[in-house]
Amino acid sequence: MNVQEIKQRFGIIGNSPLLNRAIDIANQVAPTDISVLITGESGSGKEAFSHIIHNLSPRKHGPFIAVNCGAIPEGTIDSELFGHEKGAYTGAVGERKGYFETVNGGTIFLDEIGEMPLGTQARLLRVLESGQFIRVGSSKVEKTNVRVIAATNVDVYEAVKAGKFREDLYYRLNTVPLRIPPLRDRKEDIFLLFRKFSADFTDKYRTPALSLDEGAQQVLSNYSWPGNVRQLKNLAEQLAVLERDRTITAATLLNYMPQEAGRSNLPMRVENQNREDFSERDILYKVLFDMKRDMVELKKLVAEIIEHGGGMPNNYTPNTQALSQLYHDIELPSHTEPQFTIQQPVVNTHNNDSIITHHAEEVEESLSLIEKESDLIRKALKKHKGKRKLAAHELGISERTLYRKIKELNL
Repeated sequence: MNVQEIKQRFGIIGNSPLLNRAIDIANQVAPTDISVLITGESGSGKEAFSHIIHNLSPRKHGPFIAVNCGAIPEGTIDSELFGHEKGAYTGAVGERKGYFETVNGGTIFLDEIGEMPLGTQARLLRVLESGQFIRVGSSKVEKTNVRVIAATNVDVYEAVKAGKFREDLYYRLNTVPLRIPPLRDRKEDIFLLFRKFSADFTDKYRTPALSLDEGAQQVLSNYSWPGNVRQLKNLAEQLAVLERDRTITAATLLNYMPQEAGRSNLPMRVENQNREDFSERDILYKVLFDMKRDMVELKKLVAEIIEHGGGMPNNYTPNTQALSQLYHDIELPSHTEPQFTIQQPVVNTHNNDSIITHHAEEVEESLSLIEKESDLIRKALKKHKGKRKLAAHELGISERTLYRKIKELNL
């Protein structure tokens, strides 16, 4: 069976060379019994490829089961996969067959294999190498004939180096690696998929057909699609149900697309085409350095006031906007503010000559970026009474980034 026939049989839409290559590998490996490790981002269609491999294999008439390893609690995953005997643990009121026993002669798809506990990984390795397993609470060796297809959306090799995944199991599963391309690498397929999904949902909900103008098609193509095909399908369903105007524009699409930092390739309108693009960290550093410059200017101003005997210098022109921003919009942390110690004039009398001496002492403020960052986050959270969404908007960062910063800084 060639690639086009497989697409028609399993309802796969797209003409991307990367997609065609993945289908071709699945077609070649299907008649064998070797293990396959499917890698790809969440929502890219890994489970669909496991069905292709199973249904094109000699085991197609046998059972097929998909197990999400990340959704099963660590204390019960051994029982779910390998079964248990009566009384093996509290609540085990009877014996139970595990998935490897019930799917004997078929295929088991282990999704999110990177979340599997190390102890369960050792049991799985034994099944892959010898087809043997032992139920929880039993000493009897059971036999099974199951083909294992595993999938993950994380870099398993990095997990191996971090000691979170067994190296021997990684190489045993990775006999044939199969990578599913993310949707952003299949730009030529995005509009085809949207048209198919929108037609399905308008037919399902009996609503008028949707159409995209040229700007909307460009938005679809340029978006990064962090949720891949699943996100595109959800978008089509929302538009089919909610939109009254059935001609979708770019502005309409943008209302349904979350703009997470660093994850969108959508074009941004800027006033100056030569301006530099900043990341969130760059913007924060810029704010901190601007604050430092303002404080230096303020210290110079105080020194000039003292030098002129308490009055304003003749050539001083106050920048009211900058001072307002400094004192009202930006509230500096108390423990990092520059401290000014202004002593009263000291009168020295020598030979009846009065000499007035002014003393001003400065203590340099802290320049720690971590402290500045931490205090800005505290102030934003305090200002919005702990509402992180509003605080993130105030700081100009995404809510997810704020959560990460709070964890990193132990706030």
